[in-house]
This record gives sequence, structure tokens and C-alpha cells, in this order.
Amino acid sequence: MAPKAEKKRNRTFVIIGLGTVGSTVATDLARSGNHVLGIDINEKSVAALSDILSEAIIADGRDEEALREAGVDKYDVALIAIGEDLEANILCTMNVKMLGVKTVWVKAINKTHHRILTKLEPDRVILPEQEIGQHIAQKLHNPAVRDYLSLGNGMHVINLEVPESMAGKTIESLDLEKSHELRCLGILRGSEFIGCDTGTVTMEASDKILILGRRQNLRDFSDGI
Repeated sequence: MAPKAEKKRNRTFVIIGLGTVGSTVATDLARSGNHVLGIDINEKSVAALSDILSEAIIADGRDEEALREAGVDKYDVALIAIGEDLEANILCTMNVKMLGVKTVWVKAINKTHHRILTKLEPDRVILPEQEIGQHIAQKLHNPAVRDYLSLGNGMHVINLEVPESMAGKTIESLDLEKSHELRCLGILRGSEFIGCDTGTVTMEASDKILILGRRQNLRDFSDGI
């Protein structure tokens, strides 16, 4: 008999900075069954999550030895979500990198901070307010766009609700690739996912189409329906 495949081990996460972004990420990860260590210099922030996270401790992210004692070097992924204190954010990022954490994400508060943090070569630097703002703008611009995701390299995916005017038409009739340089990834119909590789799928009102392409092409197409 072939040996049973080993169950994939969940990654472990350390979130440093338990403000709005950090606490939200930490809580969602914990509720998904992950082992999460939360760290903040503020006692109240730590106490608020002590019953939710696997561990929550008071420590200063600027102190490499304190992070080592907390066992940060044993974690797979770190998110540095320290807020307005730029120095603390930068020093904490450097410390976590030096401790050898494999995957490091860092929250930036503005574009200048983003450029500085990028020099430290974390796996990703995020600007939460900017990303949320872009997300909201896309949905406000066209109510048919139910969701929007940036994939990087200029490519995006939108979740577009099929209007009554398109009901009964096939994906092929939209001529996505030739006329718009877009690609249909699939259709969500309730809880069912329908592939659209052949293009012969007939759309129904309230179906949601997942479409891949560049932002301007996606906007031009969605504005025209």
C-alpha cells in the first residue's frame, strides 16, 4: 500500500501591531483555525485579543531580543502592522527579517513610507487605505461590478453581475478577447461555478462573471453594458 499523504501543515502567523488592520487580520486568521501570535506595545490592545488569538503578548517590535524571546523566529509569516510610528515600523521590519521569518508583509501609511520599506525587501508592502479606496472607487463607478481584485503587473479581475440586457446571451457573443482584450474565467450562478472556456454558456440575469484583464479595458467593457 502506498503511504498516506501527510496532512498539510497550517502556516503560523505573527502579527506585530494590533491596531485596526493588525487586529482584523489576526482575528480573521485565528478564526480560520490558524496559530496566531499577536504582539503590541500597548497593554489594552493585547488584552482585547488575548482570548481570540493563540498567543498575545506585550513587546516592543524595535527590540530584536524581545522578538526573539517571543519566538518570532519560529513563525512562517509575519505582518508588521505598526501604525503611525515610522521608526518603529522600519526597525521592526529589519528585526523580523534578521530573525529569518520566511515571509514578511509590512503595512505602509503613505507612498514615501512605502518606498523606504521596499528597500528592506519584504515580500510585500501594503497600503491598506489606498487599496481599499481603489476597491471602493471601482464599485462606486459601476454598481454592476460586485468585486474587484488587483493581481499585479497591471492585471485585474472583476466580478460583474449580469444585467437583464445580457440575459440569454452567450459568453461568446460578448467577444471579450478580440474586441476588449479580456478573458472570461468563469461564471458564478448561486453556489455553482461554470467554466466558460467554450464560450457557449448562456448567461442568466444575476449571474456573476469573473473577467480578467487590464483596468482600462475592464472599465471600457463594464461601462458599455
